[in-house]
Amino acid sequence: MNYFAHETAVIDEGCQIGDGTKIWHFSHIMTNCRIGDLCNIGQNVVISPDVVIGNRVKVQNNVSIYTGVICEDDVFLGPSMVFTNITNPRSAVIRKDKYETTLVKKGASIGANATIVCGNTIGEYAFIGAGTVITKNVKPYALVVGNPGRQTGWMSEYGHKLIFNDEGIAICPESKQKYFLKNDFVTKLNK
Repeated sequence: MNYFAHETAVIDEGCQIGDGTKIWHFSHIMTNCRIGDLCNIGQNVVISPDVVIGNRVKVQNNVSIYTGVICEDDVFLGPSMVFTNITNPRSAVIRKDKYETTLVKKGASIGANATIVCGNTIGEYAFIGAGTVITKNVKPYALVVGNPGRQTGWMSEYGHKLIFNDEGIAICPESKQKYFLKNDFVTKLNK
């Protein structure tokens, strides 16, 4: 076992957990989950069966990640945020064969208490503000806030709001990486 699990954590059979991952108090990792290397799974987290989590993912306390969710590398899931996996749930109607896929792409951050309605994709390095409700796909590098979520800007890979000049160029104040905005789509210019 090359990962740490607190003595109160429950890890069901068939899970794959990567090297250096830490799973904290009262968390439940259900059957057949795949969790990558160097992840941090906070307190009271539920990861439902068959969820896939990449490397270096940070899951803060009280997060529920339901079947159908895929998180790529370097994703941040803020405290008490939640995913859904059925569009029209009813207690008396079993719809386990109707789970929808939600994809959180590399480097995306989802703020505290946000809700991600199933069947959507959160683009690379997108930034979802605290309390936001996502009801549709989010573009790479987009800053989305509110209920329902609406895009209000663009974010760098280091988490800074990007301000574009007349030529459509923005520079991250921390990393000095350059970004280009064209046709309402952002790309990073230098590696």
